[in-house]
Amino acid sequence: MGDSKEAGAEAPPAGATALGGLSLLSPGEAEEPSTQGSALCLGGSEVKSRAVVKYSSAPPRTAFARLQEKTDLKLPPANWLRESAKLGPAGTTILGNSKKSKPFSSFGMAYDFIDSVGNDVDVVSDSENIKKLLKIPYSKSHVSMAVHRVGRTLLLDELDIQELFMRSSQTGDWTWLKEFYQRLIDQKWQRKKKSKEHWYQKAILSKFLYYSINGDGAAQPVPSAAEQREPSGSDQTQDADGASWPAPFDMPASVSEDPSASSQGLKNDFVRNILWTFEDIHMLVGSNMPIFGGGRYPAVSLRLRDNNKPINVLTGIDYWLDNLICNVPELVMCFHVNGIVQKYEMIKTEEIPDLENSNFSTKVIKDIAQNILSFLKSNCTKEGHTYWLFKASGSDIVKLYDLTTLCEETEDKYQNPFTMPVAILLYKVACNMMMKKNQNKKHYGTIRTLLLNCLKLLDKSRHPQIIASANYMLSELFQLDEPKKEESSECPLNENSDESYSEEEEEMPDSDENGSYSTSSDPPEDSKAVAVIKSVGELSVPEKYKSIHQIRPSCAFPVCHDTEERCRLVLSYVLEGLKSVDNSIKKESDLPAADPSTPIPLKYEDESTRGGPEGLEKQMALFLDKMGSLQKGNYSSQSGMIPGSWQHKMKLQLILKSSKAYYVLSDAAMSLQKYGRALRYIKLALQSHDTYCCLCTNVFSEVLLFLSQYLTLCGDIQLMLAQNASNRAAHLEEFNYQTKEDQEILHSLHQESSCQGFAWATDLSTDLESQLSVSCKCYEAANEILQFSDLKNQNPEHCVQVSKRMGNIRNEIGVFYMNQAAALQGEREVSKSVSTAEQQLWKKSFSCFEKGIHNFESIGDATNAALLLCNTGRLMRICAQAHCGAGDEFKREFSPEEGLYYNKAVDYYLKALRSLGTRDVHPAVWDSVNWELSTTYFTMATLQQDYAPLSRKAQEQIEKEVSEAMMKSLKHCDVDSASARQPLCQYRAATIHHRLASMYHSCLRNQVGDEHLRKQHRVLADLHYGKAVTLFQLLKDTPCELLRVQLERVALAEFQMAGQNSNVGKLKTLSGALDIMVRTTHAFQLIRKELVEESGQPKSDGPSPAADSAPSLNREEALKLLSIFESRLSFLLLQSIRLLSPGKKKASSDMEGDAALRTNKHVYSQLLRASANRDTSLLQRVDVLLHLLGQLAGGSATQ
Repeated sequence: MGDSKEAGAEAPPAGATALGGLSLLSPGEAEEPSTQGSALCLGGSEVKSRAVVKYSSAPPRTAFARLQEKTDLKLPPANWLRESAKLGPAGTTILGNSKKSKPFSSFGMAYDFIDSVGNDVDVVSDSENIKKLLKIPYSKSHVSMAVHRVGRTLLLDELDIQELFMRSSQTGDWTWLKEFYQRLIDQKWQRKKKSKEHWYQKAILSKFLYYSINGDGAAQPVPSAAEQREPSGSDQTQDADGASWPAPFDMPASVSEDPSASSQGLKNDFVRNILWTFEDIHMLVGSNMPIFGGGRYPAVSLRLRDNNKPINVLTGIDYWLDNLICNVPELVMCFHVNGIVQKYEMIKTEEIPDLENSNFSTKVIKDIAQNILSFLKSNCTKEGHTYWLFKASGSDIVKLYDLTTLCEETEDKYQNPFTMPVAILLYKVACNMMMKKNQNKKHYGTIRTLLLNCLKLLDKSRHPQIIASANYMLSELFQLDEPKKEESSECPLNENSDESYSEEEEEMPDSDENGSYSTSSDPPEDSKAVAVIKSVGELSVPEKYKSIHQIRPSCAFPVCHDTEERCRLVLSYVLEGLKSVDNSIKKESDLPAADPSTPIPLKYEDESTRGGPEGLEKQMALFLDKMGSLQKGNYSSQSGMIPGSWQHKMKLQLILKSSKAYYVLSDAAMSLQKYGRALRYIKLALQSHDTYCCLCTNVFSEVLLFLSQYLTLCGDIQLMLAQNASNRAAHLEEFNYQTKEDQEILHSLHQESSCQGFAWATDLSTDLESQLSVSCKCYEAANEILQFSDLKNQNPEHCVQVSKRMGNIRNEIGVFYMNQAAALQGEREVSKSVSTAEQQLWKKSFSCFEKGIHNFESIGDATNAALLLCNTGRLMRICAQAHCGAGDEFKREFSPEEGLYYNKAVDYYLKALRSLGTRDVHPAVWDSVNWELSTTYFTMATLQQDYAPLSRKAQEQIEKEVSEAMMKSLKHCDVDSASARQPLCQYRAATIHHRLASMYHSCLRNQVGDEHLRKQHRVLADLHYGKAVTLFQLLKDTPCELLRVQLERVALAEFQMAGQNSNVGKLKTLSGALDIMVRTTHAFQLIRKELVEESGQPKSDGPSPAADSAPSLNREEALKLLSIFESRLSFLLLQSIRLLSPGKKKASSDMEGDAALRTNKHVYSQLLRASANRDTSLLQRVDVLLHLLGQLAGGSATQ
């Protein structure tokens, strides 16, 4: 029949038409009575049987024509041997319903119903083969069947040894099996000819069936010569068409893409395919039995019997099983004598086992079925192997041989004609499981085993397409983009183990129950048998061969705990696929062989070897031009592959898979800080992708996204290499290492492309600037790819990451150029002006910062934008510092350029604060920006104060600007918050107050005229001195600064006293100055403590806790300040003595004045004696001063 079928098609709605014009059945109009099956009760015991028609090409049933008595069946009807849809294949040959099945009939059904194979169905076979197996204990005839295993499914096909050997005598195939067969049965093989009686009975049956559909009952005479020629003609037809034994390797590779697989006898030729459940056995069965129906009999099978010959057990079983399989409830028997019709008899299906002379037990048949299935499942364990179930005629011994193992012992292991159909079926089942989206990972082990067994069966040189496709599917089983998981936790290894099976064989125990191996009592030839049923009678014993569902452990998918191991497995499959594709390309031999270790030069190689930014710019332009051409669909292949061919499609998929695997390897190496290895892998990923782009006529957005991710990772690697220059030698060694597998994959890539499209991004440079520039260009290229299509909107997270990385690398490059400029500035002589090189570095640095700020602002990253604004402010300060060196140090003034750059720095710091908004956004960054802003104000004020631009501005204006800058610096200096920077802030604030006080002090000294202004300056100076003292006293390591401030306060008091005329005023001021002197005791105690620690340090075991963090005392400054202090104290005491003398004071204060006078004289005299002693140490002088200050403090208290 030429009807086309659709695998696994359930019945569509009424009116639906299948290909070829034949309607598939719907439950309402099925030619079967019911698609739901039925349970038949036979002889008081129940045998469960359910038949569901999966496909039928038969027309709607019509009633059979009941022939009149005495009709002569020897005369042919008018329609004899004409093609009839009502009879199907039974009408086109005199073989009738016992037509010999084709050797690959089960494969045709398996291809059509691929969903059922390997999982749901136990057996796929022709109904004739099923009947023959179940009749083994009752029949003396020989049995010869080929058995194949796919998952838990067994495929059974008739293996006609005699016909096979007839072919082998012509082709030379199967000679090894012929020799083995002759040894096995110990006799020379010869084909048995069928008797005339056999052909007579077949012809009578065929004519009877044609009469039954003709309806007129009239016989039309046919010339006897034609009648005599029919059998021989039919025999020839059978030989020509019935066998369909394909010669080895005739199967085209395209069969993997052809669902019908109609060539070479692999077509599903059955009128109906039935899913038959017999007890707990699920079978997919093909049947050609004609079924009649209509009127009183909705479904019957029609049989012809010679009235002189009683029905035997074999015939009864035959009829019963046919009706069970096709779900036919009744049998119509037509009896004849010498071809003359006698009568009709109606028999119900459940009554057949109880017919006279045909009694058999249905439970025994059930036991036989279960035992045979268990025997086969227990012993046919190797997937892809061809097993031969053989029982010689008249023998009670059933043997099972592994023909694949026997075949492998010969010179050509591919002589087995079943090899190709089995491989195709394994491949199709794996494909079907792969395409199911709802499959979970527990089936991956099954798919992997199917594909590996498929590959074992195929010759690499003859089936490149299937091999390439199978290897690609194997690589697809490993999910590279998923995080590592314990597969065993998701997929229990002991679950569904009858569906899964491992590659390695597990030895089956020698047991009589499980179908034992040959024993020593068997003939020597039996050692070749895999298993033996010693007597067919054993099959009738219930559970003699126990059903073994867990034949072997479940085939668990290999657990790859290591990412590199998983990727390496993927790449091994990809390489095998690439080899298969490359070997099949005809023009390959015409191409010059490419050496994977030899780079292919490009026209811009000289520029890339320089590694400078200029070369990078040109390479980027070439890259962007190439990306534009991709959008237009340009195609270029060096091997001459035809676009759209299977080689082209498959190589594209394999190359894309390799690029993904190398990307994951690179990412894993990156996380292990193996940056040289990571760069090598990302280079291979980009080379793979470059080749893909050369071959692809239309690049999908998903592939462009991959490229963007690859370039982003490449940028990360180049940045880390730049930051880890100390291990450059180790990174270089890792980068240059290459496995043989990588070389072979690269060799395959070179056959299509130069693989140099991304050479600019993957070179390992030794120059820091070049590495940073390459990293930046990688990120820019990744960003450009996102702009080419709608990827930016489809992948917002990746877009944000790329923008963030662009901002970061531009910050790194900006800092690099800024540090270079600072280094040049440090090397330059003070008097020299700013060089052009410095200015160029400033411009580069500023440009990078500006672009980086834009990147961060575009994604709303306020924190990083603030940090880059802060760095820009630092760059402005470096520019300002560069301009301060111009000119003579003695004549130097604060220049306008300095002011300009410092003000720009202030602007950037303020922008940074505005970007953050509040301190809560990021306290650490906020505090850092505040500190830098405070420092800028402080530096600017200090320089204006120390190098006042008097040639350009008035003194008052300068003082005002200094005061404002100092107060702004003070505003951004947080002295209250407890942090690591708090001591610095306190010191900065104290210094600011000291400088302001000194400035107002100086203004007071220089001010002439305006008394109000003088008073204001005096108050401000005193105020700031007081605040400076308070802050310095909080610090433990600034005694000299505290002492200096106190001395300046004393000097202010002295200046004030000099302007006073009354003794009372002078005495009051003098008393205040001495009081300030007494309060310097704290500073001298700190100085003494440090001196004691310094002197005792060599003798002690370790530094004291107080000295851990404090800087060492500046002895020179301390000595200088001590001398000044002694002189000022001496002066104040002398002035006090003079003012307190009897002639200078009033009478009312005699007692108090006398006490103060005595104290001051005593202290003064001691101070003079101590000053006169030149040999005293600093520590001794400090001790003396502390003693004298103590006396003064006591005297003041008494006073």
